[in-house]
Amino acid sequence: MVAKLDIPINSKAPLGVRPGGEGPYKVLIVDDSMFIAKQLGQILTSEGFEVIDTAPNGAEGVEKYKARSKEVDIVTMDITMPVMDGVSALEKILEFDKEAKIIMVSALGKEDVVKKCLMLGAKSYIVKPLDRQKVLDRIVSILSKE
Repeated sequence: MVAKLDIPINSKAPLGVRPGGEGPYKVLIVDDSMFIAKQLGQILTSEGFEVIDTAPNGAEGVEKYKARSKEVDIVTMDITMPVMDGVSALEKILEFDKEAKIIMVSALGKEDVVKKCLMLGAKSYIVKPLDRQKVLDRIVSILSKE
């Protein structure tokens, strides 16, 4: 007979849970690629974040942010999307809420656009293809500056 040890297998707290266990950080994902949106959602929910909504373009992202701004802790925003691109959506969200935490999601080769977004007020950026650890590191670093 083997004695059962009450030691959790994974003893670190999930990155997506607020300090003090006050519930999960809430994320709005704005991306026209269902694949990228799903991948981001899986990365984040696996660490305890709650994806409260997604939007397939910037215009819908702005509307969903305005409707749920009190709940949203951070937004991931694709740059290239139909209807309204991520740069325009970034500007509109920041006009509505200058404290919004928005992280841009960009393909390689868009460095000039990413720089513009950072100058406009984006907090950081993530480069596609997505790297799980980099996504988590960037988002946690922004949220820890609250």
